[in-house]
Amino acid sequence: MTTSHMNGHITEDSDIEVKNVHLGSPEEPQKHREMGVDCPGDLGSRMMPVRRSAQLERIRQQQEDIRRRREEEGKKQELDLTASMRLKKLAQIPPKTGIDNPIFDTEEGIVLESPHYTVKTLEVEELLTSLKHIQHVLVDPQSQEDISLILQLVQNTDFQNAFKIHNAVTVHMNKASPPYPLISNAQELAQEVQSVLKPSHHKDGQELNALLNAPHVQALLLAHDKVAEQEMQPDPVTDEKIYENVGVYGGETVKIVRIEKARDIPLADMHGTLTFVLIPSQQSKPPPAKETVIHVKAHFDYDPSDDPYVPCRELGLSFQKGDILHVISQEDPNWWQAYRDGDEDNQPLAGLIPGKSFQQQREAMKQTIEEDKEPEKSGKLWCAKKNKKKRKKVLYNANKNDDYDNEEILTYEEMSLYHQPANRKRPIVLIGPQNCGQNELRQRLMNNEVDRFASAVPHTTRSRRETEAAGRDYHFVSRQAFESDIAAGKFIEYGEFEKNLYGTSIDSVRQVINSGKICLLNLHTQSLKTLRNSDLKPYIIFVAPPSQERLRALLAKEGKNPKPEELREIIEKTREMEQNNGHYFDTAIVNSDLDKAYQELLRLINKLDTEPQWVPSTWLR
Repeated sequence: MTTSHMNGHITEDSDIEVKNVHLGSPEEPQKHREMGVDCPGDLGSRMMPVRRSAQLERIRQQQEDIRRRREEEGKKQELDLTASMRLKKLAQIPPKTGIDNPIFDTEEGIVLESPHYTVKTLEVEELLTSLKHIQHVLVDPQSQEDISLILQLVQNTDFQNAFKIHNAVTVHMNKASPPYPLISNAQELAQEVQSVLKPSHHKDGQELNALLNAPHVQALLLAHDKVAEQEMQPDPVTDEKIYENVGVYGGETVKIVRIEKARDIPLADMHGTLTFVLIPSQQSKPPPAKETVIHVKAHFDYDPSDDPYVPCRELGLSFQKGDILHVISQEDPNWWQAYRDGDEDNQPLAGLIPGKSFQQQREAMKQTIEEDKEPEKSGKLWCAKKNKKKRKKVLYNANKNDDYDNEEILTYEEMSLYHQPANRKRPIVLIGPQNCGQNELRQRLMNNEVDRFASAVPHTTRSRRETEAAGRDYHFVSRQAFESDIAAGKFIEYGEFEKNLYGTSIDSVRQVINSGKICLLNLHTQSLKTLRNSDLKPYIIFVAPPSQERLRALLAKEGKNPKPEELREIIEKTREMEQNNGHYFDTAIVNSDLDKAYQELLRLINKLDTEPQWVPSTWLR
């Protein structure tokens, strides 16, 4: 409906809505005042000299109906929008600037902190109602899916319990508190300022000095310091009321932990008492993992007093090559916790030992540094070293297909206990430098206990002699067959003498074991790796010489008169064998007296029948 202004009369042209009506008197047609149709009636009556016409009343009634419908639709939209904005605003509330100085929005039921206001929290039911309202408004599939997920979370019992605790803690923590004093020595600072301003001739400085000297300002600063000193003292804490508010969570009491933070501790802008709420977890605790103990054999010596990297030298565990270590924790890959075998009762705490990877890394670094220093040696020294007098050739050589890597970094080897079966005795291997008595010890065992000990029958390519029997003295084979077995890795060791091949095979050792006897072997160190990689489970005993003087006396009894350099060479060879192959040795005996060494050797062999021994775990897999 539209209206036109003609001498104060209104004509009806259409049903289009009228926004405003211009009213004026006939006497002043050029002057009129614009006002809303739904303005108060008394205002209209004061401005209109004549009575309101029927047309105007009908227009006003239509406008009232339109306004009422709009208000009803607006209220519904406003309710949905309010719920949506409420959740959005709750999610966007910034964190508090401090425990004692929280800041809250004044809208949506959250008020600024003040002694005259209380904190209103959102209840779970309100949250559910708001979400359901939003679910009816947002009809697109993605919104429906998102709201469904949120509803599932809110309806979860654990979430509702945590929400209730959050509300209780919020009410407790957001109680109004007075401003916290920054310092308690304002009077002292004022005196320092006065001492600085005293020699000043500047007008502002003199005025400030006079102001600070005023009695009432001095009294104010003194009162401030007294109050601040009391305020900054930690208040006695009682948790009874807090527990009443917080209640329980899943049948367990929520823990309240408070820490009094001094100002010299860097922790953001927080100060005073810091309160932590510890909520018990409702998830079922998994059973503690069974602690696995790993048993390893050390392949190097370690002294924590000489290790600059050990975290605590007092907790470091010293050990020697060959020691069995019980590792109880590898949580720190660099430093394991372990006990030395046999010291569990005397060692109350586990000691620290280098982890395997850490030890390999620093040994590799040490080798690299040593290699970098090698070119610094003079060429003359290198030539002298290369042209050293060649040692006497040995009959047997290691399997050439099994290259031994002298640069291998040795750390630990995992071990397991093994008790040899009564019908399958472990072969006994005697290792040592020449002239140290290992051959004599082996022969004495063979002669004294023929039914218990035996030697493996070697293979050879030479022709059989009249006094020899095949299978008893040698296994006589062709050179082609011998070389074929070499290629197949069947020999523990082999060599060539006077154009004939000789060797000890793995099968010949196994034949002795299958007969129920103990196989005795004298081998060279180069053969140990091949033997240990087989399934024979050898027990390796290192026969070491005594001191140089004692060794001279022992050889003299045998009618030998070695030269000093020969004695030094034996000692040097012993050290070299221990250095390069000591990780293969199960035990060692010192042959300072042949009879005593024989008794000790027999004791070690007998112990294999009565006590389990540590062997590489790979043997038992």
